[in-house]
Amino acid sequence: MVIYIYPVKTAFTERDIQMLQPSMKVKPLVFTQNPFALPFFMVFQFFQLIWYLPKTTHYLCFFGGYHCLWPVIFAKFFNLKAYIQCGGMDAMHLPGINYGNYRKKWLRRATVFGFKNCDLILPVADALVKSEYTYDLQHPKKQGLLHLIPDLKTPIKVIHNGFDPQYWYDDGNKKTENSFITVATGISKKNRMLVKGIDLILEAAKSFPNFEFTLIGDEQFSSDLPNVTIIGKLNPSELRSAFQDAQFYLQLSSSEGFPNALAEAMLCGCIPIGSAVGAIPEIIGDTGLVLLSRSSHQLNTCFTALKKLNLAKLRKAASNRVKNNFSYDKRKQALVGLFPREKP
Repeated sequence: MVIYIYPVKTAFTERDIQMLQPSMKVKPLVFTQNPFALPFFMVFQFFQLIWYLPKTTHYLCFFGGYHCLWPVIFAKFFNLKAYIQCGGMDAMHLPGINYGNYRKKWLRRATVFGFKNCDLILPVADALVKSEYTYDLQHPKKQGLLHLIPDLKTPIKVIHNGFDPQYWYDDGNKKTENSFITVATGISKKNRMLVKGIDLILEAAKSFPNFEFTLIGDEQFSSDLPNVTIIGKLNPSELRSAFQDAQFYLQLSSSEGFPNALAEAMLCGCIPIGSAVGAIPEIIGDTGLVLLSRSSHQLNTCFTALKKLNLAKLRKAASNRVKNNFSYDKRKQALVGLFPREKP
């Protein structure tokens, strides 16, 4: 049995479980992101792992952090296997906006301990392994696991996220012209808002009053700009409809591993505009625009250039790029292949 542990339940953890369950038994265990609840969850998780130990063969953790400590220790002590999927903040250090696991002493130690002592690290993007960060010059240039943990010896295998084109698809209907959409949760907190580049979007909304901007994911965020619409979290079918209506998708994050919403939006025919961080340039390829530095001026230049592009061609190309390169089946095959096949 695979014990799948993560700090918060998300669409991508649910998708992983869906991929694994037909081939093996999977027991999901949710940890916590609340620092005040951490001592309780450390004790609670210990007894959870003891309870499931007789049937456990592997531990699979999403993100490095406190929730990986006991799984890694149990794996060493009981001759089991522990794998950690590296998703983004566990391979980035952006102190200027208070982002990344390496900004706090004990969280850094827990993250490093997990990555050094697990059996395999599974980043969702090549940039999380080792990268030169040039998007925002206020942050350290050397990013990624091998820069942040120079003596790391654990084997690394990159497995990109994968998406179902049968669910996320372009319905072929006319898009709302000059409509821009982005998905970002928690942006009512300032550092999260900066990480997701929402400040750049608001500056662009001021400069382009005839463009419509929709921010999805945090109903507590607010803006008095008339061309900015704030929507709370949507269920998958509602989100798909929003993507199918929008002409462009904005992913202007200062840090990302492999952003799911970007790929899902592209499958739905949104033309992508993204920052040069993480896997974003790799996902976009030549089907949209990539912002090379964190600059409102550069973003405005991108928007001005849109009228010169063949938008119909890019719409189709964006969808096809995700279908051809980041399929659900490709990730499923790679993920399932990590574990011995057993009856569910």
